[in-house]
Amino acid sequence: METGNKLSTSIDATVPTAARMYDHYLGGKDNYAADRAACEELDKVVPSTRRLAVNNRRFLQRVVKTLAAEHGIRQFLDHGSGLPTQDNVHQVAQRIDPETHVVYVDNDPMVLVHGRALLEQDERTAVIHADMRETDVIFSHPETQRLIDFDQPVAVLFNSVMHCIPDSETDGPQAVVRRVAERLVPGSFLVMCQLVSEDPEVREFVTNFMDQATQGHWGRVRQEKDVAEWFEDLDVLDPGLVEVSTWRPDTEVAPRQLTHEWIEFGGVGRLR
Repeated sequence: METGNKLSTSIDATVPTAARMYDHYLGGKDNYAADRAACEELDKVVPSTRRLAVNNRRFLQRVVKTLAAEHGIRQFLDHGSGLPTQDNVHQVAQRIDPETHVVYVDNDPMVLVHGRALLEQDERTAVIHADMRETDVIFSHPETQRLIDFDQPVAVLFNSVMHCIPDSETDGPQAVVRRVAERLVPGSFLVMCQLVSEDPEVREFVTNFMDQATQGHWGRVRQEKDVAEWFEDLDVLDPGLVEVSTWRPDTEVAPRQLTHEWIEFGGVGRLR
């Protein structure tokens, strides 16, 4: 069962969003004073967040390149894609094969506006406005149906977004993963990571801070064991579930997460 989640189509510059805060950390310009102020407050307790955001973006790029080049994936469904930045999923994948199809999903209206403007001339890529918990809506959307053949392997991405989903038996991360996996053929992939901390004080502060800052559009910071549960029925690619800057780094001198008050933790699983 999926609950209906009414989406706003207006942009409120006074309320921070995770997408715009992430954009600010990546050096983007599609954010407002409220987003930057929220980042400044967050940095007082978890000062490694900018490095964490950059490393997470690089993880996403490495994963997409790996799945396209080594596993022949030509379809990507990116949940909670965020605002367009450099080397987006379609750009990385289409360098391997220009015919690759990509569907981006986000509930932030600003993402929809900027994404559609970026992709206006690209018939192999689309952005849809949907809540990532509404699997039926996403999978039946006309753009998804146009671009994704679910009789063939698909890479479904939940990159640094599960912490935006509250716990729920019907709508929590585990339920979303299960619903998505049921719709995919063997050989498909699920890419999943989220913010975790083994420090209970960090988990409590960040969860409460982000919930208040985004006016309830937040789930919680979890632990590594919580993320591991999502991969229980999948074959996890080497090097397993890890802090993402250590997932198949391009070089030995690649930037790594230097402090661990919280980290992005996850990996890549293949459906049997």
